[in-house]
Amino acid sequence: MSPVDFPAGGYRYLPGVSQYSGGVVAVAGHEIVRVRFRRRLPLAEGFARAKAIIEAAGRPLAAFCACELRSPAPFTEEGFRQFNAAYVARLESWGIVRDGVNPVARSNLCPEIDPPAEPSFHAFCFTTEAESDAPSFVISGSGEVPEGQGNYRDHVIRPGDTSPGGMAEKARFVLAEMERRMAALGFAWPDTTASQAYTVFDLFPFFAEEIVRRGAAAHGLTWFYERPPVVGLDFEMDCRGVGREGVV
Repeated sequence: MSPVDFPAGGYRYLPGVSQYSGGVVAVAGHEIVRVRFRRRLPLAEGFARAKAIIEAAGRPLAAFCACELRSPAPFTEEGFRQFNAAYVARLESWGIVRDGVNPVARSNLCPEIDPPAEPSFHAFCFTTEAESDAPSFVISGSGEVPEGQGNYRDHVIRPGDTSPGGMAEKARFVLAEMERRMAALGFAWPDTTASQAYTVFDLFPFFAEEIVRRGAAAHGLTWFYERPPVVGLDFEMDCRGVGREGVV
């Protein structure tokens, strides 16, 4: 599927599912800025802080283009649907989600140790006027299951298999999905500035052959000891190519 323009936000997005797009890329004259919070902020507080930061930069709320969330524990499929409905409602109130189409990229993970008490913000991205002509993009997180199916449980790659071989196959699927999304936006691993992996299982057995050799760790790999957001998933990744990042 081809990227779609979102002129109000200054970016293009790769159509995905109702809760998030496959990824975003800034259009000419704009760049994506990533803002990470020093501490996790509950969802309502995180949205309020993001709004203040975006407006202080002289940008419309439509410039909000990606976010990284943290949740207390993996959701059941019904629980995930309920969470997504509330999340999407906030984006609708900002005028970003229109007619059920969501352009915003997203990752949502569950820390295994010291999880938040409620769904929270870890980071977010927005577009602003470019300070350079370097392209910038964010790819949404993906676990080891195709998106857009009727459910997750019937489509998980190697369900319940956390052996080295099982995890390697899960990783291959996820890495291929990262590459598919990047290619659709016109990018590849050499264009990334950061790659992030999320799992509580050992990734070292396949790290060199499946991740490093294909170029997914050119700038290192950030490994979060966290689970994907739906029960039954064991491995997730996301990546980005962003020139400006800050911590608040």
